[in-house]
Amino acid sequence: MRFHLLGPLAVLVDGKEVPLGGTKQRVLLAHLLLNANRLVSPGQLIETLWPGEPPASAAANLQTYVWRLRRRLPTAPGMPGLRTCGSGYSLAVDPEDLDAHRFTRLVEEAARAARKGAARSALALLAEAEALWRGDPLADLPTAPAWDAELGRLVEKRLAAVEERLALQVLLGEHDPVIAELTVLLAEHPYRERLWQQYMLALNGAGRRAEALNAYATARERLVADLGVEPGPELRAIQDAVLNGENLPSGPVSASPPPPLRQLPADLPDFTGRADHVRELAQILAANRATPPVVVLTGSPGTGKTALAMHVAHRLADRFPDGQLYVDLAGTGVARGPAEVLADFLHALGVTGNLVPVRLDQRAALFRSQLSGRQVLLVLDDAACADQVRPLLPAGAGCAVLVTSRGRLPELPGAQHLALAVFEEGEAEQLLAGVAGADRVLGEPAEAAAIVRCCGYLPLAIRIAGARLAGRQAWSLRTLHDRLADESNRLSELRVGDLGVRSSFELSLRQLSGPARTAFCRSALLGAQDFPSWVLDALLDRRDTHEVLDLLVDANLISLVGVDAAGHPRYRLHDLLRCYAAELLEAEPPQDRLRALERVLSGLLSLAKVAAAGLPPAFGAMTGPVIGWQFEPAVARRLVADPPVWFAAKRTMLTRAVHIAAEAGLDEIAWQLTATAVPFYDLSGAYEDWRRSHQVALEAVVAAGNRTGEAVLARGLGQVQLYHDEYTEAVRHMRRSAALFAELGDVRGEALAVAGLGTAARVQRQPGEALGFYRRALDGLQRAGDHSGVAQMLSSIGSAHALCGEFAEAENWLDRARELARGIGDAHREAKVLTELGTLHRDCGRLPESLNCLRRALSTLEELADERCSAYALLGIGQTLLASGEPVQARGVCDRALRVFRETGNRQGETTGLALLEQAQRRRGPAATVPGVAQLLLPGFQPR
Repeated sequence: MRFHLLGPLAVLVDGKEVPLGGTKQRVLLAHLLLNANRLVSPGQLIETLWPGEPPASAAANLQTYVWRLRRRLPTAPGMPGLRTCGSGYSLAVDPEDLDAHRFTRLVEEAARAARKGAARSALALLAEAEALWRGDPLADLPTAPAWDAELGRLVEKRLAAVEERLALQVLLGEHDPVIAELTVLLAEHPYRERLWQQYMLALNGAGRRAEALNAYATARERLVADLGVEPGPELRAIQDAVLNGENLPSGPVSASPPPPLRQLPADLPDFTGRADHVRELAQILAANRATPPVVVLTGSPGTGKTALAMHVAHRLADRFPDGQLYVDLAGTGVARGPAEVLADFLHALGVTGNLVPVRLDQRAALFRSQLSGRQVLLVLDDAACADQVRPLLPAGAGCAVLVTSRGRLPELPGAQHLALAVFEEGEAEQLLAGVAGADRVLGEPAEAAAIVRCCGYLPLAIRIAGARLAGRQAWSLRTLHDRLADESNRLSELRVGDLGVRSSFELSLRQLSGPARTAFCRSALLGAQDFPSWVLDALLDRRDTHEVLDLLVDANLISLVGVDAAGHPRYRLHDLLRCYAAELLEAEPPQDRLRALERVLSGLLSLAKVAAAGLPPAFGAMTGPVIGWQFEPAVARRLVADPPVWFAAKRTMLTRAVHIAAEAGLDEIAWQLTATAVPFYDLSGAYEDWRRSHQVALEAVVAAGNRTGEAVLARGLGQVQLYHDEYTEAVRHMRRSAALFAELGDVRGEALAVAGLGTAARVQRQPGEALGFYRRALDGLQRAGDHSGVAQMLSSIGSAHALCGEFAEAENWLDRARELARGIGDAHREAKVLTELGTLHRDCGRLPESLNCLRRALSTLEELADERCSAYALLGIGQTLLASGEPVQARGVCDRALRVFRETGNRQGETTGLALLEQAQRRRGPAATVPGVAQLLLPGFQPR
């Protein structure tokens, strides 16, 4: 039995169509198929069958339709068919019997084939997928609002599949048929930039460069004149490449497979020895197996586990074309939890915002799903235990996992364990020669043998000794040997393990000045993470510590590991060096250690406050007073010259700093750090960082009895829970925040929390209750003198009145909000009010006014680089265009909005956008009704 949704609804048995009865029964079946194998409540079905006002007999009629439908549907072997489950219904369907599922599966298989370079196979799979379509989905049935999002998703998948197929044809040089097909497609979708990208690539590939440039001009004219938006960066990049005669990609930028993930740290250029281990690891990891191979590389500290793992992983780059994921699990320090690591991995795979699930098991399942069909190597460095690793393991063939750990992980099922010992004498001398210089080792072979023997043949100790020789060309190897021999009372104990490494470290540290030794020891306060150079200023409580940093780098005690996204150098202590520094730090008075850590964290906080001031304000964001160690204003401005880039580069450092502050009892700094970052979290959709750091800081302030911190964090946590549609928890946190602020006498804080309660009520379609909260919040914000907050509340009250159908009252409040925002120079707030006004004008039937407001809002929001709010403005433009009878233009702007919603994980926005796409699809006219598009595509056309 086969079910067909991709066109008129049909059920086939042995190739013959089954009569389904009247329209109501067909609508019932369609809804059950769209929710196949899921429980559907009678309320859902009644709302779908009788939109608006259902008859009094609706429940009884529904039972009759179910009974009739059950009689008409043959039961497939092993499938119970249409079942009654409690008070609801479920249609059990083999996914392969549903054309929509088969379509999705074929498209996914084609994507996997394309990633492997099998373009012809991918084309065949896509052709098979496209052949399943027989028209618009459920084209023979009346529209149902409950279907809009799902049908919109199907239509979008179909067009995306066509784009992928066209990209593959361009890749294979089939330019002429692609150009012919795109001429027709662009007449129907003249605002879809990905189609224009492929059109330009095909024209350029066919040697028609002038026509490719003309196509860009045409696309830009349509986008600017009809939608009020400029072409996106991908389309502009193709135009620039054509203009400059550069080599173009073989397919559209957006439709090409995502770039491989390359997260591995650099391989050691002088990696030495371990040939047998390299060979064995490569053989295990590269083997084709039904399940991903897992190798655990163990050994004592300093044996070079990480160096070997990196070397092998780089050698296997071609075997894993989809990339390598890397994480330092910090098992020798404050171990990173698997939930946190999975969030980072999912971000790297393009899953962001509230698409990242809350629960560990859900994240692990989504991670496995994301890796399905990919060939990715995971390197999990410095694991503490099997529980830390197990949720990170992929499930499907094609991937492999390499774990390093100080101890065995016997609880890890199916893992192979390789133990790493110290070097053989020949390998040890080879490493010393590679670091210190081959000529020097050959010139003094006896001394070289004595040096590696004193180092216990431990790779890390040998590397440190070699680095000292490399930095001191005037020394002979005998000089270093004599220095080691001077420590004869300890060299007799030099062996594998911490003691031997500690002795080697002492030799390096003894050469340093007092400030350098202090800076080295205090660097351990930061834990296992990279840090910028200014951290040494804070650790030593002095300015311009560049010379100290240079001494530590030259002594191979601190390593330069690269630059961050903002272009600032990053430094790090090797794990064993960090452990050694922490031991030495124990000799320093506890109060001195705490003050040094507080200076670093307060310095980071001061930079975060400067950066946050350069972002659009997030409503409800609160920070505390300036505390602790500060930067000079000019220095701070230089370090955070580009606030969004600074926050993105320091994202991990900020979240780790919150943990460190909380563990050290610095609760005030902990809550201020995470609260200060809220504007960035809100702007970038980094909801997981927002939630995680707020929860950690909240525990710290509650334990310390810090009521202000608890009040601020409870409100912030409630806000991010609203973004995740967790209304019960959000209301609980908002109420707690409001009560705490009231006890503290903080009028503004209480008003902000009450406003959050209003938003919770509004999004749950309780506008009357929302109005009560908003009016209370407005009064408090007015008394507190928070003009930006007042503007937000005026706008919120207007929106609530609109939901009540009180449009005149709504417009009055929104006009007041806009006037105030303009008066205080808050362009971001004014743009958001304009978005609300655009919605109101549309609801009132004033469509030109709606478009005017929304386009002005979009212009401002794009200038402010607020993608999230820009997407909502685009969505509003699309809804107004659809109401104006312009479904093709509506699809164009909605397509751009959807990309942002997906990138930020905004499920509510994506669902609304997909529903709009479906409505536009149903209302579109024939291609010829799109003014002038066919003529615009003709060769030789010159835009105005």
